[in-house]
Amino acid sequence: MKNGQTVHLGDDDEDDRMLIKDALEEANPNVTVVEAEDGRELIDNVKNSKDLSQTVVVVDMNMPRMNGVEAIKEIKSDPELVDLPTVMLSTSDNPELKKRAIAAGADDFFVKPNTFKALLDIARGIVNKFLGRE
Repeated sequence: MKNGQTVHLGDDDEDDRMLIKDALEEANPNVTVVEAEDGRELIDNVKNSKDLSQTVVVVDMNMPRMNGVEAIKEIKSDPELVDLPTVMLSTSDNPELKKRAIAAGADDFFVKPNTFKALLDIARGIVNKFLGRE
């Protein structure tokens, strides 16, 4: 399988990070998940990465220091990161939030599900859509 597949995951909820990481690793055992507790740490992790060719950013909406929309805006405003795929996760299904995320540059938006099976389905979709490329 391909090497170097990375998910930069930003979520301030430790339990959510663990579940999302578990789902991503089950969807693709070769993926490396780099965790961040807030948007600022997420941006720092992304900017300090050596190879972003097989990378997707998955970010929670509500986080301290820098929320998900702000993090996506910063990524998309950086000429070196503008093409990096970004996915927003939120506990809210508010259509306005999805509009804000897409307007900020998010490539996809998912509402956090209530079951691990549903989360695994989302993780598989993210892996297939954004890490399935050569």
